[in-house]
Amino acid sequence: MEAKRTKTIPIGKELFIKNIMDFETNTQEWVYLGDKPCIIDFYASWCGPCAMIAPILDELAEEYDGRIDIYKINTETERELAAAFGVRSIPTLIFCPMDDNPHQYNGALPKDEFVRIIDELLLKS
Repeated sequence: MEAKRTKTIPIGKELFIKNIMDFETNTQEWVYLGDKPCIIDFYASWCGPCAMIAPILDELAEEYDGRIDIYKINTETERELAAAFGVRSIPTLIFCPMDDNPHQYNGALPKDEFVRIIDELLLKS
């Protein structure tokens, strides 16, 4: 049986620097490199709340396919990225609009709150 492919995108430092922000070059200013808004989920495999929101993020990746990207960063293997963004608790979610600074939320959010934030912050007209 084939594993279900999700539309959430696991990334590490190299892809983060290429697709989201080159935090090594731009140390003082947020310069977003993406071609659409995104959500970045900092998680760990042992984290219960992280496991709770994983299927929600998969659903949202399907529902908003082509309009936003949803990235997942494993804090156990990407400690430098977690440290660069001040991640002290997980899950930490960073919502990155195209034309504004990122907004950080800590802890698990219910799906309706994700939808509200996506619609009001990431896809605002």
